[in-house]
Amino acid sequence: MNNLEIFQEVCGLSSKLVTERYSTSFSRASTLFQPEIRQHIYNIYGFVRLADEIVDTFHDFDKVKLMTEFEQNYRVALENGISLNPILQSFCTTQREKNIPQHLVDSFLYSMKMDLDEIKNLNDEKYNEYIYGSAEVVGLMCLKVFVNGNVAEYEKLKPYAQSLGAAFQKINFLRDISADFNELDRTYFPNVDFRNFSAFDKEKIELDIAKDFAHAKTGIKMLPITCKLAVFMAYKYYFNLFKKIRKTKPELLLTKRIRVSNARKIYLFGEMILNKNLNLL
Repeated sequence: MNNLEIFQEVCGLSSKLVTERYSTSFSRASTLFQPEIRQHIYNIYGFVRLADEIVDTFHDFDKVKLMTEFEQNYRVALENGISLNPILQSFCTTQREKNIPQHLVDSFLYSMKMDLDEIKNLNDEKYNEYIYGSAEVVGLMCLKVFVNGNVAEYEKLKPYAQSLGAAFQKINFLRDISADFNELDRTYFPNVDFRNFSAFDKEKIELDIAKDFAHAKTGIKMLPITCKLAVFMAYKYYFNLFKKIRKTKPELLLTKRIRVSNARKIYLFGEMILNKNLNLL
C-alpha cells in the first residue's frame, strides 16, 4: 500500500467513525452491507451528517459562514480530486466512482441552507422541496451505490428509494418536534399549528408516513442481495420508532424525544441476523 492509498484508507476510516459515533443503529445496520458497498455508504453518511451538524448543532458559531465554507471546500475537492478534509475526500471519491449526479448533491446542500433561514409556515411546495433535498436525494445517492452503474435498475428503484428517505425524514420531524419547535423555532409540517397540535394533525401526518413506508417496502424487496438486508434493517429500526410515536399523545411529543431502546435495537438486529442465516428474506 502506497502513501496515497494509506491517505484514502484514513479518509474512509474517518467517515466510518462519524457513522459509528453519530448513529449506532445505522452503523449496526451498515454491517449487513456487502464489503464493496459498506465504505461508500459510510462516505455518504459522513458528508450529510457533518452538513446537518452545521445547521442543527453549532449554534455558538456563524453557521452561514461554516456552511458556505463547507460547500466551497466540497466543490474545490470535487474539482481538484483531492482534499485534506477526510470527510470531503471520501465523499468525493464515492461521488466520482459511483457517478452520483451533481444535482442530487446540490439539492441536498440547498435544503441544508434552508435550515439556516426561518423554517416555519412552509407551504406544501416548500415542504416537499425540503423533504426531497434533505432526505430523498440521500436515498438516491445510496441507490447509485447499490445498483453499481445499472441505469435501468436505478430508474426502476428510484421512486421507492425516495419514499423510504421521505418516511425516515418525516419520522425525524415527529420525533424531534420538541427540539425543533421549542429550541430552534422550526415547524416543518405545513398547515399545522404546533401551539395547538391535535390528534387529528398527528394522525394525518402518520397516514402520510405509513403510505411512504408501504411503497418503500415494495422497493426493498427488489434490491440486490448485496444491500437488501441492511436497508431492511434500517427500515425496521425506523418502523419500530414510528409505531412508538403512533402510541404517543401529541402533547407528549412536544415535551420529549421518543426513542427506541438499545435493547430493542439489539433484538431487532439479532432477529435480522437469524432471518439472514435461515434465508427467510
